[in-house]
Amino acid sequence: MHEARRQAYLAAMGIEVWEQRDMAPAAKSAIEPIPAATAQTVPELATRPVRSVVQAQVASAAPQAIPAPSAPPVLRADVAGLDWDDLQARVAACTACELHTTRTQTVFGVGNRSAELMIIGEAPGADEDRQGEPFVGKAGQLLNEMLAAIGLPREQVYIANILKCRPPNNRDPRPEEVGQCEPFLMRQVALVRPKVILALGRIAAHNLLKTQETLGRLRGKRYEFGVEGTPLLITYHPAYLLRTPRDKRKAWQDLVQARQLLAGE
Repeated sequence: MHEARRQAYLAAMGIEVWEQRDMAPAAKSAIEPIPAATAQTVPELATRPVRSVVQAQVASAAPQAIPAPSAPPVLRADVAGLDWDDLQARVAACTACELHTTRTQTVFGVGNRSAELMIIGEAPGADEDRQGEPFVGKAGQLLNEMLAAIGLPREQVYIANILKCRPPNNRDPRPEEVGQCEPFLMRQVALVRPKVILALGRIAAHNLLKTQETLGRLRGKRYEFGVEGTPLLITYHPAYLLRTPRDKRKAWQDLVQARQLLAGE
């Protein structure tokens, strides 16, 4: 990504962008490697220029992989063998819970079906329900900027939600609704086979990890998800970041961790 555009994305996220006068031109690559030997503490990073943050590890050491608190559900036999087209058709025709009575359309998922990074959010909102695509409203615009800031255009990742239908008034998903949609999502994960999964927000984190732990305690760790032990990271939902801009810097730290994992660091 061009440096000026990259800095514009960081500024859009609410992160102040500074230039270091003594920076060599070679350091201004599109996606910069993050040296393992430049570890800093999170409080120190919060007060340093963005370029220094990018060049340093987010935590004092890379997060150690730990198993998810609970194993993901076993994929239902009637879903396990579906290819992309059949799976999408099954989702579109689903009437297993009451949400089908209030939806405009299902929101299956979008992006590169062989992506290295898979993003999992909560549920469709009003804009998503109308357009049939996840993260297309203001939160989606911020997500696009966040991804671009680490050199990953939206088209290069795969994006899905815990629920495929919008809950009325954007209420939290109910357990029975999640239970009906879970096999569809697990099949999407199996088909994509991502290198890293990034869960956005409390609802996604709680349902993927089968825990009620606070988001603050869940983020900053690398979980092993599913039978293949796919690295899973937790960060804030873009809609939350729009309401709480002070946490955008923490979200940036999570993005840097995801970028490190994708790079094999």
